[in-house]
Amino acid sequence: MSKVSRLILVLGDQLDLKSAALEDFNEEHDAVWMAEVAEESTKVWSTKARIAMFVTAMRHFREALSEKGWKVIYREMGEWPSFGDALRADLKKLKPGKLVMVLAGEWAVQREIEQVAEELEVPLEVREDGHFLCTRAEFAEHAEGRKQLRMEFFYREMRQRTGVLMEDGKPAGGQWNFDHDNRGSFDKHGPGLRVPPQRFKPDAITQEVIAMVNARFAKHPGALEEFDWPVTAREAKAALRDFIEHRLAEFGQYQDAMWTQEPWLYHSRLSAAMNLKLLDPREVLAAAEKAWRDGKAPLAAVEGFVRQILGWREYVRGIYWHLMPEYLERNAMHAHEPLPDFYWTGETEMNCLRDVITQTLRLGYAHHIQRLMVTGLFALLFGVDPRKVHEWYLAVYVDAVEWVELPNTLGMSQYGDGGVMGSKPYVASGKYIQRMSNYCSGCRYDPALSTGPKACPFTTLYWDYLLQHEPKLRQNQRMSMQLKNLARLDDRQRAAIHMHAKRVRETNLKTP
Repeated sequence: MSKVSRLILVLGDQLDLKSAALEDFNEEHDAVWMAEVAEESTKVWSTKARIAMFVTAMRHFREALSEKGWKVIYREMGEWPSFGDALRADLKKLKPGKLVMVLAGEWAVQREIEQVAEELEVPLEVREDGHFLCTRAEFAEHAEGRKQLRMEFFYREMRQRTGVLMEDGKPAGGQWNFDHDNRGSFDKHGPGLRVPPQRFKPDAITQEVIAMVNARFAKHPGALEEFDWPVTAREAKAALRDFIEHRLAEFGQYQDAMWTQEPWLYHSRLSAAMNLKLLDPREVLAAAEKAWRDGKAPLAAVEGFVRQILGWREYVRGIYWHLMPEYLERNAMHAHEPLPDFYWTGETEMNCLRDVITQTLRLGYAHHIQRLMVTGLFALLFGVDPRKVHEWYLAVYVDAVEWVELPNTLGMSQYGDGGVMGSKPYVASGKYIQRMSNYCSGCRYDPALSTGPKACPFTTLYWDYLLQHEPKLRQNQRMSMQLKNLARLDDRQRAAIHMHAKRVRETNLKTP
């Protein structure tokens, strides 16, 4: 290859032809550099689906670049053990005048690139990631002087700044948030018949990747028999159209609902495509808003969906870059239990956890309430070290990139940040799961019981959590109602709950 003026780094979650790193690409003098490395799949023990998602999307993106006639230097799995090693070797070989990239999605990866460039004295230009609607500087400006960072206020600013769901400077429908309309559950008949989400049959490239993953990462958890994710920009756009047409209208009402062996319900299946940058959030927001203005979806449903993208998604990225790397070490509730073994197998007698974990390992997917109020809730109540929970979430889901996964897990789910992401711990007993799903039907445990052979582990651990952390929780006004209920327990009941919780943790709730 002739001398390279600039080497453009494209990471596995930056598969955007409109990327700021590529906007001034010179076909004659520049080259794109991409690398698959095993270390990215083993530093957390990634599921087969997550590995396949990233690798096949990267290889398809390589094809898209090559079709434009651009020079692409692409290192396939096995050529180098680590990302740093691969980059270092090619920088020594190519001696580019400059290294160009957009900000990585993981602090440690960004630091590794900076260290390699510094070591080899190659100038590094890091560009702002135009995929997002809020820059790091804009988020820092929002955060300056605030004692607390709350998503709701950030979300309102983003609505005003972008004009999404706004009318004459005011929120459409006269209110910012329709969350109270979006907490529906199914009756005893369940979700009923629905148009299933569009599937994307693996093409030759994806089939080759699946074979490679099954061979090279055979001991990793999960399966690939049902792999059907959108892995190109064209497929991602088709998935967006499918969601808008068939599921958006009911998404709002049932976004928190769960049902046995129903992984998709009315959810979009777009998070992986968006997090790998195959799909621009502006296009997603525009399509959702148009559906409301065209009368194809109610405002409450569209606002709930918009809030996830324009609110939560941008907010968690802001939190991540505002507080890293210290944020990763936070453990406000001093939780130190190991992650139960069944998180890697699904082998537990608790119906809810068995269903969600089995689904996660099979598909690399669970929707946000399954993550927050089943797997996340149990880990929080069990007292698992939040960093271990973070590593599990980063490993198992096809949409997991650290900037979005870490704040949602360590902060929102585990309250490890002490209240940055959420104003209170998201704790509930098994009665919440019973209300929002059919998981409790036929389960050997009773969500109404906290002690005894049929006691639901969620309910036992819920009361034990309140008992353990009562002094700290009393400082939080939003916990007052739960602590009033706790105060009704006498000393005998408290001791019985504590002893039963101790047994739950000791047995680890494995299937006999």
